[in-house]
Amino acid sequence: MPAESRRAAATQAPIIPAIADLIRRHPGTISLGQGVVGYGPPPAATAQIARFLADPGLHKYQPVAGIPALREALAQKLAAENQIPTGESHGNRIMVTAGGNQAFINAVFALGDPGDEFILPTPYYFNQEMAVTLANCRPVLVPTDANYQLDLAALRAAITPRTRAIITVSPNNPTGAVYPEADLRAVNALCAEHGLTHLHDEAYEYFLHDGAKHFSPASIPGAAAHTISLYSMSKTYGFASWRIGWMVYPAALEAALRKIQDTLIICPPVISQFAALGALTDSAHYLRDKLRDLAAVRLVVGRELAPLLTEELAEIPPAHGAFYFLPRLRTTRSAMEIAEELIRDHGVAVIPGSAFGVTGSCTIRVAYGALTTANANDGMGRLVRGLRKILRG
Repeated sequence: MPAESRRAAATQAPIIPAIADLIRRHPGTISLGQGVVGYGPPPAATAQIARFLADPGLHKYQPVAGIPALREALAQKLAAENQIPTGESHGNRIMVTAGGNQAFINAVFALGDPGDEFILPTPYYFNQEMAVTLANCRPVLVPTDANYQLDLAALRAAITPRTRAIITVSPNNPTGAVYPEADLRAVNALCAEHGLTHLHDEAYEYFLHDGAKHFSPASIPGAAAHTISLYSMSKTYGFASWRIGWMVYPAALEAALRKIQDTLIICPPVISQFAALGALTDSAHYLRDKLRDLAAVRLVVGRELAPLLTEELAEIPPAHGAFYFLPRLRTTRSAMEIAEELIRDHGVAVIPGSAFGVTGSCTIRVAYGALTTANANDGMGRLVRGLRKILRG
């Protein structure tokens, strides 16, 4: 029998399939686990499929960085919404990828050699930590503060001669924290000072609450040469299975990223690129309606979680972005034990915080993006009743 590689053995097992297996064994479970939205793509996205099918030539491989029409639409979006100019005269480029995860691993392969270090604030998005490990690089974990905000002094202290990048995710998965513009500017300046890359994930850029503002570090004058920005259609447009994301990267990495993209996937799925082009032309009212519905669900989630705080069963740090809360539970039990008991005995699924690198406390990620106003009360009621029973012993 073949033996698995040391890099694969060193990488944590993906938690989402493990939780999905438990859910399948307990039919009727309401999932607050996987980070997905409950809606699909806008009609303009699926309408573009007929255009794709009408041209037999599109069934052949297409440009490695994405079809020109989609890259141009993304350039317009980045300039208008993120204040990020792209193109030859601005020192950066756009590459379409098979989701935001592929954009991230493209960046890690382009930047890192075996043994190089990538600084990850914790809690981290587990697939990013896994990608760094699979690349034979070393994730350097730097804790955030009690509200899951960046500790700038700790980030600076973590830099060594092997450091290649500092990774930030805002709005954040798994915490829902939104990093202030001043902090992201400080991280970007720190990277420029030390010759590092600021690798910034903006997959949840539209999911903002309570007046929170989104900021793109690549919009800072002079940042193009040391900033990689990652984006995804999966959440915003309900494109999870269509696998479309993109990255904005320094022109100096063009040759490396083309090699990596060609090796991994040759080109992003073209039928999905056409759908993405349609989604971008029909985004304003569609997103407005979906985000309004999500805001109504979030009110239910916040109302139902509040008693856990007042009853001193949990700490619930502020979450002004994405569609997550990451409460700290007052218990000595493991988060995985609690996640299993919630599914088995209470019909509701969450993700244990241990999958996100949380140590020293018991946390669970509550993902409410797939809930609707019809099942939010039921799902959250199951969660809170279950946690009350578990935490009170």
